[in-house]
Amino acid sequence: MATPTFIVDMPPAGPSSNPKKRSQVARACNWCRVHRLKCDSEYPCANCRKRGGQCNHDRLTRSVTLPQAYREIERLKARVSELELELQNERQRPSGWQLQTPATPEDELEGNAPKTEKQSQDKFWEGIHISTARSPNKTWYGASSLFFFIGSINKFLATALKENHSARGMMPESASTVLDGPAEDLHSEQPSQAAPIADSIRPAESLSSMQEEYFINLFWESYYPSFPILDEAEFKEHYQSLWTAGATERKPSALVDMVLALCMQYGMARQPGRRHALTTTNKGNVDDSDSTIAGRWHYRRCLALLSSQLESPTLSTLQCHILCSIYLCNAGFQNMTDNSCGLAVRTAFMLGLHLEPPQSMPQRERELRKRIWWSLYILESNRSMKMGRPFILQDSSYYCSLPSDDREIARSSGTSFAPIAENITWLTWSLYKTKLVIAVRKAYMSFYTKPPDAVVIGDTGAIAAIMEGWLKGVPEALKTARQNGGVPFSTDLSPVQIEQFTPGWLQRERLLLELTYHCMSTNLYRSSICFTLNGAPPSATEQAASKCAAHAIALTHITYQVLNLSSVLHGWHEAFQWQWNVSMTLVGYVLAFPQTSSSAAAREAIDLSVSVFEHFGNSFAVATNAATIMRDLSRKVDRLRNNMRTDKASIQNTLSEPASTGPAQPYDNSQFQTLPNSPTNTQEIDWLSQLGMGSATAEIGGILGHSIDVSAEMYADLDWSDVNGTFFDQWAL
Repeated sequence: MATPTFIVDMPPAGPSSNPKKRSQVARACNWCRVHRLKCDSEYPCANCRKRGGQCNHDRLTRSVTLPQAYREIERLKARVSELELELQNERQRPSGWQLQTPATPEDELEGNAPKTEKQSQDKFWEGIHISTARSPNKTWYGASSLFFFIGSINKFLATALKENHSARGMMPESASTVLDGPAEDLHSEQPSQAAPIADSIRPAESLSSMQEEYFINLFWESYYPSFPILDEAEFKEHYQSLWTAGATERKPSALVDMVLALCMQYGMARQPGRRHALTTTNKGNVDDSDSTIAGRWHYRRCLALLSSQLESPTLSTLQCHILCSIYLCNAGFQNMTDNSCGLAVRTAFMLGLHLEPPQSMPQRERELRKRIWWSLYILESNRSMKMGRPFILQDSSYYCSLPSDDREIARSSGTSFAPIAENITWLTWSLYKTKLVIAVRKAYMSFYTKPPDAVVIGDTGAIAAIMEGWLKGVPEALKTARQNGGVPFSTDLSPVQIEQFTPGWLQRERLLLELTYHCMSTNLYRSSICFTLNGAPPSATEQAASKCAAHAIALTHITYQVLNLSSVLHGWHEAFQWQWNVSMTLVGYVLAFPQTSSSAAAREAIDLSVSVFEHFGNSFAVATNAATIMRDLSRKVDRLRNNMRTDKASIQNTLSEPASTGPAQPYDNSQFQTLPNSPTNTQEIDWLSQLGMGSATAEIGGILGHSIDVSAEMYADLDWSDVNGTFFDQWAL
């Protein structure tokens, strides 16, 4: 059967018969894909241009072809190289915790400090939020404060002893921890706002004229040489005018009441044979006889009288605010004294005391205004540095000049003080104390207010130079003599020479000036005490930390000797606070540097401080509680030191045994001890590498080895128990 043949007629060939090749698009834009339209390779595409669509360009950044993928890989490799170079440069920066401070509002307004993305990542000096009062509400204290340092010690002990510790438990119980204010009723849950509360040394609501005269006379020989903010003749004339003929009580006066409250607080603390202690009731109230709240009725009446002077303050108003701040500080009310000091500063500005007094004003009044201003400068500077908070009074060139201390001014301002030496009067102490505070503020600002990479914790040469510059200008008449050829204002621990026939105020002022110097020096160097958790030797800060310990030990020895040989410091609240400050500093030093040459002397000084607190316990309750806390901390310090010796002996025995194929054993790094100024990063990395750690871990260990515990919170969350055996192995090495 024949197969049929189909003939198909084809159109004639020509140019118009060739089919058009379709344009290939890697991926349509989102708008064309949703509307199922053909998309070209343009951006924006023709459809989006014609119809107003939102043409996306995601497809342009995607690697959909092999050449595009190669180009993206090369770009990523280049970016990785850049990041590795930045990381390497960061690791090569000097060791030590660096400082960053925020730009001031003035800088931002002038355009000198533009905010960048990196600025939000910079580190700042940190602080601590902690409750230091009766209320559980927490307040902030800066890195230079003792409260922050106590928080660092607490975290170190919690990690080392593997026990739960509370920073609040390391603070002595004062009136502020059981009362909302010194004027509060001791026997009620709420503060009393109406009737005056009973005072332990008053049979009634007011003192008799003889009692008031006794306490007012204490002022001239105690606080007046340190804070000469009154005119003695003018005050006595004002006081006499308050007593009318036949009256059994004087007229109210805020200034007289505040002077009485402050002197009652000091006078009660000086009473011999009276041991004041906290009661053991569930409320934990302060005993009625505690000296820190004596005079509280007069303090309350002073505040009530001042309330009517806030809009139109006078010089007397400012004097009351300054004395209120001192009274609250002695009672342990940290934030109340700060607020009172701030109110005094604003009042001083209202009165224009920061400016040079006009020449038309009598010289006596001009000098009084200068003394009040610079006394306030001392008070505010001490408060701000003590609490680590920003200064209210900023250094300025337009402040009034320093007050005079010549004999004519001294004779007209204080009739109870005889000339001491040539060109040295009772006003000279406040003058040199002002110069000391100015020098300390300069050193403080040079350390805490510099930009990043400008300050290294171990570098304290500027601090030493500033303090030595002030010390060279102190006259010999202002120094306490030493036995056996010792040098005043030094750390040689030479015993002081108590002069039997020297007035008590003169001996006290000499001692207070030297104790202030040692306490401020301790605070300036305290940031060099670092708590290392991996055992690497913190040699970068050891030299500065040893200076800190030396000043703390010197203050402890002076206070201990003076309390046992003289009565000039009996009941002096500020001396107790200085001792508590340096004692806690010594505890931190022994924990951070257990094997230095100064560690043994610091440990002995801690025991000596317990005796000092027991002596002050005869004057106020807070000192008795401070002695209990210090004994407990001493036992913990000894426990760590004993464990260190045990672990070190175990390590040495292990190293003397033949090598085994088991896990790496702890290695004694004593051969890597270097000079304080020599580099140690490479040696620390080698030391950690021999412990069996990888290079990355060793690198991290080298960084943490010299970390300053400015923010111990980053360490508190880490579990160090599995690092090279036990924690004590790390601490011992």
